[in-house]
Order: sequence, then C-alpha cells, then structure tokens
Amino acid sequence: MQIKAGIVLTDTSSLDDPNFDKVTIFITEYNEKGATGFVVNKLFGRTLNELEEFKDSLPFPLYDGGPMDREHLFFIHRRPDIIRGGTPVTDTIYFGGNFQQAVAHVNDRSVLQHEIKIFVGYCGWDFNQLEDEVEEGSWIVGNADIEKIF
Repeated sequence: MQIKAGIVLTDTSSLDDPNFDKVTIFITEYNEKGATGFVVNKLFGRTLNELEEFKDSLPFPLYDGGPMDREHLFFIHRRPDIIRGGTPVTDTIYFGGNFQQAVAHVNDRSVLQHEIKIFVGYCGWDFNQLEDEVEEGSWIVGNADIEKIF
C-alpha cells in the first residue's frame, strides 16, 4: 500500500522503540519533506483542564501524539462545519484549524469525543525515512478506519 496522508500505521514486533509500542498512527501530512502523524490510541495521562492555559475547560482527554514537539497541542476532527481552517486529510477527517473554536465547542459540548482528538506532540519522519521503516518491517500500513482513529 502506498504511503500517503490518510493512512494508518501499526507497529510490528520488529520495531524496538518504547515510544511506539502497540500504537496506531494516523498520517496527516505526507509530501516531499516527509511525513507527520499522531498516535491515536495512547492517552496522555492528563486532561485538557489540567493544563494551566485551559484550567477553565472541561476535563477532555488528551492523547500522546508522539515524541516530537511536546510543548504544543495539535488536533484532528470531523467537524469542519463549526471548526474553521482545518486541512482535509480524508473525506471526513481534518487536521488542525481554529483551535480556540475547537476548545469552545468542546466546552459547550457541540463537539464530542468521537469527533475530535487533541494531541500533545506528534510523530515525524524525514523524506523517505518512513518508506525505509516500512520496508524493513517496522510498520504495517493500512487504510484509515474512523473507529480506529476516533
């Protein structure tokens, strides 16, 4: 299967990295610079309202998106009708957009947990690095399935 935005990666037993043990990664960007994605099945251990900047928010789950840039929050969602500026990854999943709108909609419950995931950090690969890892057997490449992602 071709590597592109909108696919999922599942680790194999040959991948010897504790950051990626039993993970599913959703690839949100793929281009000549490389690939970016997020671990979608690993909770971060703190909720949104436990972060100082969002202390007045609901206790919404955060996910451990990956080992890179753990100082920022990122998100994917299924609500382009009320969260502006997202980039389509698949027909029904968008990456990013107006984060203030997203948090406001989480807090007023107009966006629910099965419609958005907020990540601390991300996974990234340089050009051809991900292809090399797939070829050596570290990842299984599959189609994105809403149930696996949300």
